[in-house]
Amino acid sequence: MDKKKRIALSITAHVDAGKTTLAEAMLFEAGQLKKRGRVDHRDSVLDYEDFERNRGITAFSKQAVFSYGSTEFSLIDTPGHADLFAETRRGLRVPDAAILVISGSEGIQADTGVIWELLRTREIPTWIFVSKMDLAGDGREALFSELKERLSDAVVDFLAPDETIFEEAAELDEACLDAYLEHGAIPDDVLAGAITVGRVFPCFFGSGLQLTGVKEFLEGLDRWTLIHSWPERFSALCYKISRDARGQRLTQVKITGGSLSVRDPLQYRTADGVLREEKVTGIRIYSGARYETVERAEAGQVCSLLGLTGTAAGCVLGEENEVQQESAESVRRYSLRFEIRQDPVTLLEQLRQLSEELPELSPRAGRDGISVCLSGRMQGEMLKALLLERFGLRASPEEGQLIYKETVTKKVEGVGHFEPLRHYAEVHLVLEPLPPGSGIVLESGCPEDTLNRNWQNLILDALCHETLPGVLAGAELTDTRICLVSGRAHPKHTEGGDFREAARRALRHGLMQAECRLLEPVYHFEVKLPSEQLGRAIGDFRAMHAQLDSPRQEERFSTLSGEVFVSEFGDYPETLLSYTHGFGKVTVHPAGYRPCHNEAEVLEQIGYLAERDTEWPADSVFCAHGGGYVVPWREVTQYMHLPSFLEERSRRAQSEAALHRLQRIDDRELEAIMLKEFGPIRRPSVGSALNEEKSREGKRKAPEQQAEGKTTVILDGYNFIFAEPELKALASDHLGAARERLMDRLSNYSGFTGREVILVFDGFRTAGNPGSRSAHANIRVAFTPEGESADAYIERLASEIGKNDRVSVVTGDTMIRISAMRSGVLRISPNEFRLELEEAEKHLQEILMKSNFLAHQTSGAEAGTVKQEKKEKTKP
Repeated sequence: MDKKKRIALSITAHVDAGKTTLAEAMLFEAGQLKKRGRVDHRDSVLDYEDFERNRGITAFSKQAVFSYGSTEFSLIDTPGHADLFAETRRGLRVPDAAILVISGSEGIQADTGVIWELLRTREIPTWIFVSKMDLAGDGREALFSELKERLSDAVVDFLAPDETIFEEAAELDEACLDAYLEHGAIPDDVLAGAITVGRVFPCFFGSGLQLTGVKEFLEGLDRWTLIHSWPERFSALCYKISRDARGQRLTQVKITGGSLSVRDPLQYRTADGVLREEKVTGIRIYSGARYETVERAEAGQVCSLLGLTGTAAGCVLGEENEVQQESAESVRRYSLRFEIRQDPVTLLEQLRQLSEELPELSPRAGRDGISVCLSGRMQGEMLKALLLERFGLRASPEEGQLIYKETVTKKVEGVGHFEPLRHYAEVHLVLEPLPPGSGIVLESGCPEDTLNRNWQNLILDALCHETLPGVLAGAELTDTRICLVSGRAHPKHTEGGDFREAARRALRHGLMQAECRLLEPVYHFEVKLPSEQLGRAIGDFRAMHAQLDSPRQEERFSTLSGEVFVSEFGDYPETLLSYTHGFGKVTVHPAGYRPCHNEAEVLEQIGYLAERDTEWPADSVFCAHGGGYVVPWREVTQYMHLPSFLEERSRRAQSEAALHRLQRIDDRELEAIMLKEFGPIRRPSVGSALNEEKSREGKRKAPEQQAEGKTTVILDGYNFIFAEPELKALASDHLGAARERLMDRLSNYSGFTGREVILVFDGFRTAGNPGSRSAHANIRVAFTPEGESADAYIERLASEIGKNDRVSVVTGDTMIRISAMRSGVLRISPNEFRLELEEAEKHLQEILMKSNFLAHQTSGAEAGTVKQEKKEKTKP
């Protein structure tokens, strides 16, 4: 395999931080550009789309390839505008490292914190470049302190002398410390390793516009990045779908293993979960708008593939993994209004083509026409530009509607039955709530002997590839686990569509019982404003039912952050600008969903009636007298052909608990049996250290454990001796010594664990043997008389004790294990008990060693005291 050092770099920043200017400077410094472009001159290499140049922003992730030193870099430029953050997330799927650009004139912004959290969540090694140092600002030292305070203590100034870098890195990474202590310096590969695992974040200062610090930055990237070891087998991760100027579909990927040649067949799963195989008809390496066509791409390269028709952002090529879809960031859905009436079918198809590139659009046809999800005004402007450029359509989004969601609040079982004439399917689902942000989790807990695996997959697929509506407002269901627990098919009449119908009805039936809750979106906000107006901002956000963090107050400006309901936030940015006279600034990012603060009011406005939703019925269909009939959801459980899963489980648990209570005998009854069989037993003291340790152990036990009472172990002596290597070897020389050794070990075991031990030896074939019952220290020992085997004795004793989960029989004898099973006591093999015995001996030895150590220290201290007293007495 090609061992060339290749690094994929994503460059990201808050808006107007100088990111694209730095990218142009890097390409120029590396010799890739003869002339640098500028955003304000509308001639930058990476922002070449008309929409980007007209607005002076990066709207789409773009790639550029350059070499510096011994490294080939694939640079992926991502958008900085908050409305386009979904595109930034896609561009951060594939990098080996990321460059975070921060404006030296503005410092860390709210958007910077959001990007930093994403980089840490994805564990992407991060290099920081503080740009615009040629403009007025807080100065390098103040900026560096802010980086360490608000981002991480592991930020290290890599423009400092090597000695300073080594000292700081040694404090952050153990491998760096070892190398520094041994050699007085840190080798490049060791420091690169610390950067790769996220223990060190290199920081550089400069200006992309003035080309200051750029050369040093490139030298650092070349010097302190590692060669990856890629697997031999081909795989690639798709991070983006796009189209070229001629409308050809491009699958933009990073090769993560092996290599790929033109005409190679590829397997992958579509967004619908369908396994597909297609051939690659072309491979392109892009640099801005230009590209190079190649016949082969190697691991580590970022390239664009032609010929693939069903790929999606997040799909893995060369493997059968499911598509790793990003969660949508949009909180509002907008209806589209067109200047000229359009055919809705054609229009929806065109929007779906755009949504391959921008999945967050999620186009949908409804009673009010075509609607899409948008993250903000900028994305709305971009959509208008794309519709005009691609399809010649003039459109504008109308006022957006808030996107609500629903979840369940308790665990319920939903049942669905679909049995019109010559059809049959029944499905039982268990729904239960999950933590916020979990989404929908689909799984099966149904045994295959109850329902064939193919039918189970069909049910899960039917639910997986649809937006599941709730029953309060018809809003999307989220934060819910849906588990298939039971189902039934008919050997002749069941078809695939039957299970789809039954599954949908089971889901709705469960939701109708589940006490659902309406959720509404929230923003995480950060406001920076003059300190004297902080009180006004706090009052405003409290009136919006916001959750506020502690304000950060500085000399002239203060920062307030927290979470606020999107419905309450409204046009607050304009209000802020007004009362701060243009000095206030607020940034917001979607922060998930929380319970709706005015649920009754919202539901009344929406006016959704779940029982009238004919597309998602909760009622079931049964068959009688040659025809189907509908059973309302409130009555459906009594008509089901399969028993209720939750009711059956609850019934079994109650029965087992009742049986358990009936079958237990208390400690007094058990002690009476022991007294009858062995007589009273004297339990000698085991020693103060052991008793103190057991006392402490007892205090740590939960009350329910302490209430369990004694545990009795009945052990087949000779069976255990010949199953335990040490005792077996001893018995080969002297059987009596092996018996004594076993009794001593069991005595220690009983003293340490507090368990009663009954040791039984077989005297079946010993002529004239009357048998005996005796005590050895704190355990009971039984020798069976002539004519009675140990297994018969143990069986009789176990039967007399009765079913009790605190009595265990240790034996490898099949007959004894069967009789123990019949008596209901626990069975333990000699090997299992040997491990338990050795573990107890190990802990006992540790306690005794600790006791001896403490005793030695105490005696030493006492001796020292005596010597000191003698010295005092001898003084004149």
